[in-house]
Amino acid sequence: MAVARIALALCLSSCLASVATAAELRSLDVDRKRGHILVASETYMDAPPDAVFKILADYDGFTRISKIFTETRYLERDEIGNGLVYSRAEGCVLFFCTKLERVEQLTVIPGREIVAVALPEQSDVDYSIGRWVLEPEGDGTRVLYGLEFKPSFWVPPLLGPLILRSKLRSRGREAADRVEELANASQIHSAAP
Repeated sequence: MAVARIALALCLSSCLASVATAAELRSLDVDRKRGHILVASETYMDAPPDAVFKILADYDGFTRISKIFTETRYLERDEIGNGLVYSRAEGCVLFFCTKLERVEQLTVIPGREIVAVALPEQSDVDYSIGRWVLEPEGDGTRVLYGLEFKPSFWVPPLLGPLILRSKLRSRGREAADRVEELANASQIHSAAP
């Protein structure tokens, strides 16, 4: 579960009662090649790209997206959001429990793209690169997420991708709903006088 939850993270809960959700997880693929786990997903969120971007790029508030994150924050940040970020996630799958800490170099194109590359010497992964691409679609946002990572801990070769896919389906939908809710709530608050 920790690997699944962390992957989502590296890709997307309580609900805001006043905001309806329409987030749709359109596709999710999980594969394993040469010890690396590959995740690709497409999600539609009924919120504008700029608002979705603000939620996904807010590492100081990233814990609002998913309960698996116990701590997230910027270590360094420039005026548009590039910098170093720290995250800690915890979780269990069956008998396997783990804590995953990462320091990542975050590179952004405001409103359009977020790329997070782990620094292995400061992280519990040997390799990790995650990328969110946000595209306008109607009144909402199409979010394409890709993650390639190699954890520094053992993941069952056959069961790992199956468990990850299952957890990402449920946790991915929850996280997408939460991102959409927060993005819409921020739009309501910024429009208020």
